[in-house]
Amino acid sequence: MKSAKPAIAAATLAASMMFLASTGTASAQCGRASWYALTSKTASGERMNPSAMTAAHRSLPFGTKLRVTNQKNGKSVIVRINDRGPFIKGRVLDLSKGAAQQIGFVQSGHTSVCMERQS
Repeated sequence: MKSAKPAIAAATLAASMMFLASTGTASAQCGRASWYALTSKTASGERMNPSAMTAAHRSLPFGTKLRVTNQKNGKSVIVRINDRGPFIKGRVLDLSKGAAQQIGFVQSGHTSVCMERQS
């Protein structure tokens, strides 16, 4: 039996590319987000700063800016993609602890968010 991982990876990349190409309110993508607070190097090569407004996404280019809105309370923050992840099934974004604090979900560890590309 062949693994479905290449097909899933291709579908994720295709969805991300459509997300990047879209504009306006139709560009919002929603899903589950978590947070992390390591101090190791990120996939982009920079040192992780838990208080910075940064995030990890599986395929968006490094430097992409997103407005992330917590669907439970309406709070939002603008983050910059500087790492890869999340590596937990069902999650679309890993935020730095600082960004998670801004939108109010540090206590719960994860929440439903919508993200929209910023120029």
